[in-house]
Amino acid sequence: DSNVKKIASHITKKVADRLQDIFKTQRDEFEKKWDGLKMFINYGMLTDEKFYDRAKDFALFKNTDGKFFTYDEYKTLIAGNQTDKNDSLIYIYTTDVVAQYGAIENAKAKGYDVVIMDSQLDSHFINQLEQKFEKSRFVRVDSEVADKLIEKDEVRTSKISVEVQEQLRPVFKAHVAPSYAVMFENLNETEMPILITQSEFMRRMKDMAAVGGGMNFYGNLPDSYNLVINTNHPLISKLGADIQASVGENVQAVLKDIEPLKAEADVLEKAKAGKKADEVPSAEKEKLEDLEKQISTLNSKKDQILTDFGRDNKIAKQLIDLALISHNMLKGEELSKFVKRSVELIS
Repeated sequence: DSNVKKIASHITKKVADRLQDIFKTQRDEFEKKWDGLKMFINYGMLTDEKFYDRAKDFALFKNTDGKFFTYDEYKTLIAGNQTDKNDSLIYIYTTDVVAQYGAIENAKAKGYDVVIMDSQLDSHFINQLEQKFEKSRFVRVDSEVADKLIEKDEVRTSKISVEVQEQLRPVFKAHVAPSYAVMFENLNETEMPILITQSEFMRRMKDMAAVGGGMNFYGNLPDSYNLVINTNHPLISKLGADIQASVGENVQAVLKDIEPLKAEADVLEKAKAGKKADEVPSAEKEKLEDLEKQISTLNSKKDQILTDFGRDNKIAKQLIDLALISHNMLKGEELSKFVKRSVELIS
């Protein structure tokens, strides 16, 4: 067994030395062959610590412009613009330059560089690189909106109030499956009105499970997405105004009924603050439970008004479908309906 290990170690060293020699003396040729070599080299780096130590000097990143960089070269390239507010270096990657084209272009518009990580091993290899690289993190280009890929200290305000945002939530949820979380972000008004993202952590765990990474629990979970609403886009502001014009009075009437109930509930909550459960009189507990049920019923009534408005609103559905199309996620009957609706809207 010890002899086998020695032979394997000797072969590994020979292979690494030969590849390093080719890289140093014929880099252009090495880069041309990189796509074919990548899987082999990355596998060696994943499975053999000594091979990693030797290969890290000639292993390459290839970006979406088709340019090649060693790890040190790439770190120097992105350090200036892709360091977040916590001083961590953010490596932005794509697994599919065609499917994620829109997200790639949005990232590049902000001056970010995007590397291609599209092999079967890359979900595992990324984890290894995060452990090896100091203060570094990898994020897929479509895991966040471009403004949020790298956290900066920049603060942007919203053109619509929190109240309007909460009214918009059921309008959009009327058109998406429960697996979509509706979120609001204060983005630049030139960004798309709606974008779709997927959690970097969950997606990576599922990718690893797909290639046998011992993550079967995550692999069995359904896909989940974020429907990100740009609070500063003019169309979102217009939709908020349309809500007020169409069902605003009905919504406000329900909110008016909720106000005294919430005020009474707040008084009871304050009265029980600092008390143990058995110290609160039963009558007060029952009253609070009754108030909470009434508030919940009225909130459901309000949300139903907004959901009904959303189901009938072609603009809300159109904006969601545009976001889905940008991710190649609109197909079959829904795609056909989108085409027909598009004709109606521009007629």
